[in-house]
Amino acid sequence: MSNIQTIAKQAEAIAQKLSIAKYDIYGSSVDETSVQVDKGEPKQVKASNRSSVIVRVWNEENQIGVTSTTDVGETGLEMALKTAYEASAFGVRENAPDFSPQATAPTVKVDFEKADPAPVPDLIKTLVGAEKEVLEAHEAIASVPYNGIAQREIERFYLNSEGAQRSEERSYASIYLYGKTEQAGRKPRAAGAMRVKNSLAELDVNGCTKETAEKTISHLGYEKIASGKYPVVFSAEAFLGLLSAFSNMYNAQSVLDNRSLSTAESLGTQVASPLLSVYDDELHPENIAAETFDGEGTPTRRLPLIENGVLKNFLHSAGTAKRMNAEPTGHASIGAKVSIGLNYLEVSAGDSADQAYQLDSVDGVVLVDELQALHAGVNALQGSFSLPFDGWLLKNGQRISVESATVAGDFRQVLNSILHIEPEAEITPGGVCPRVWVSELSITGEA
Repeated sequence: MSNIQTIAKQAEAIAQKLSIAKYDIYGSSVDETSVQVDKGEPKQVKASNRSSVIVRVWNEENQIGVTSTTDVGETGLEMALKTAYEASAFGVRENAPDFSPQATAPTVKVDFEKADPAPVPDLIKTLVGAEKEVLEAHEAIASVPYNGIAQREIERFYLNSEGAQRSEERSYASIYLYGKTEQAGRKPRAAGAMRVKNSLAELDVNGCTKETAEKTISHLGYEKIASGKYPVVFSAEAFLGLLSAFSNMYNAQSVLDNRSLSTAESLGTQVASPLLSVYDDELHPENIAAETFDGEGTPTRRLPLIENGVLKNFLHSAGTAKRMNAEPTGHASIGAKVSIGLNYLEVSAGDSADQAYQLDSVDGVVLVDELQALHAGVNALQGSFSLPFDGWLLKNGQRISVESATVAGDFRQVLNSILHIEPEAEITPGGVCPRVWVSELSITGEA
């Protein structure tokens, strides 16, 4: 992608020629190489470059037009600015988006590691070795049907007609493995793991293979579970999944659209157990894919969402912040419309471990490891969910894999019925979170 100073100068000259006074441009480019294998042989090798540039133009009536392009050369920019200006005649007049007041504010200095991409043969060799280790971990593991190693180089920039200019680049690598069992007279069982780091050399491949094998093996001795109410422990991934599925609770746009579990008056009220604190921290040291600014150029930062059970902040774009007399929070993405989304969640650890909450000694507790069908089993406006899950029933500390079951409840009730948050957090691609103990939820087993 071209240098941001070059793009800015070209855009300024073109805008003057077209008599455009107000505009902004956001762009990103991703170079990705990925491989998949099947029983020791390369199954798929892909290399791609994806570029996306969003151009927004405001006309004299402050209506906004938006267009997208993949060409940031002079010809592409001129066409995009002209098209966006023409489209502005049809733009909304009420609550039209505007520049972020923080688009020129300093961003946090982050020392991004940008590693040279590893050769494709190295990716294949690493993945073949990882697949082999999983397959050899137990005779019942027949395949690793879903696997992959990818490395990505990402460039982003934002500029506007008031002089804002931001750009950054970084790289990271990832691996995922998903083992599957086959046993005579038994249902196939599967489990997986994922790791993300700055480069292939830093990737914890051994940790990923070990976790995949251990989880897959742990599901071999599965049993049916009787339907009823059970104390539930959510893994880091499962609890973060719930927090994301019901993100309308802290999304300002959802609040303004009356499509949220919260209202404008909810700030400062108790919405969860005092044990729970949740932060959105895009710049967390464990967030390999951290971004220092959002789609509107607003600097990202650590934002308290829930502290000691009290709702502290909403996620804001420049537009929602203006309407609610707040500040943009660095969570906006621009396109045909401005959208707001979570970045990287951090759930704070609880106090020192309580002997009453030890997985290796409890009885009759369900450990939910992974929630499935979050796109279908969640009613975000009502707060209810009914989701299939992978997990175990603990009997005197022994883990018995649950054959097939769903966990159901109300998200707000879950937040208020937290009994314990373990002190040790787990790092996942979507955030940092300890295991969370909840007093009681409905588990429906297979008849």
